Amino acid sequence: MHQGDGLEFLRTTTLAADCAIITSLPDHSELPTLGVATWRRWFIDTVALCCRSVADDAVAIFYQTDVKHEGRWIDKGHLVLCGADAADSHLLWHKIVCRVPAGTTTFGRPAYAHLICVSRTLRLAPGTSTPDVLPALGAMSWSRAMGSAACDAAVRFVLSSTPCRTVVDPFCGLGSILAAANAHGLPAIGVELSRRRARRARALQHAEIPARSSEPSARPEEPSARPDEPSGRPPSSPRRQRRDPGNSSNSSTDCALCARCIDGSMRYRMASPSSGRAAPSS
Repeated sequence: MHQGDGLEFLRTTTLAADCAIITSLPDHSELPTLGVATWRRWFIDTVALCCRSVADDAVAIFYQTDVKHEGRWIDKGHLVLCGADAADSHLLWHKIVCRVPAGTTTFGRPAYAHLICVSRTLRLAPGTSTPDVLPALGAMSWSRAMGSAACDAAVRFVLSSTPCRTVVDPFCGLGSILAAANAHGLPAIGVELSRRRARRARALQHAEIPARSSEPSARPEEPSARPDEPSGRPPSSPRRQRRDPGNSSNSSTDCALCARCIDGSMRYRMASPSSGRAAPSS
């Protein structure tokens, strides 16, 4: 588990061939200095960087929720596919995740989220098809988290239909996808800008995510992070920013073997949910 800049990690780290990226990119409300137009370009470029960071037959999976802004709909599913096209990656599946029960009116954000999987060369046989609609989001570790049901669906697909055996989330928040990967027996690598959330991510277990029957209707605009609590997302500038290694013992992102975590310093390992406690890092 790294406390640092996810973009810096992707730009300076060569991921191993068995790594899959499963992540969620920040909303424009989390990068307010960019403005919506610049944020859209930043979003597309970051999706493309994620797609290029994995091996040709590996996958990148994105969980994204659209937003309604100033009377217009921002379709993040479309933006993800624009970034995938720029990286010469192709759509393997596009699932809809219900954030609230069908028929519920929401404000600010729609009642569903996108779960999108792309790859440059991997192709799926028709027999590998899985449900296109997830009827519930599942439990959430925090308000911006990927729900546990979506996490499970993504990790199960990686296990059953790809050669990938390590999950990477460069913008991991509280670590929901990392905990899900560990619960399914996969090692995971996480990067989180917020020191506080990075500490919590190290301790999260999949079974400990609080149950939530449905997500409340989204507000028209979600507040951005407080100045003294940096978002778990990339810095507001789309340019590279290197974090001060002195800020955290886990903040370095220049290890040549990060993807394989030979020294174990970046592994995010958990005991199975049934064990009731976290296992020590290797």
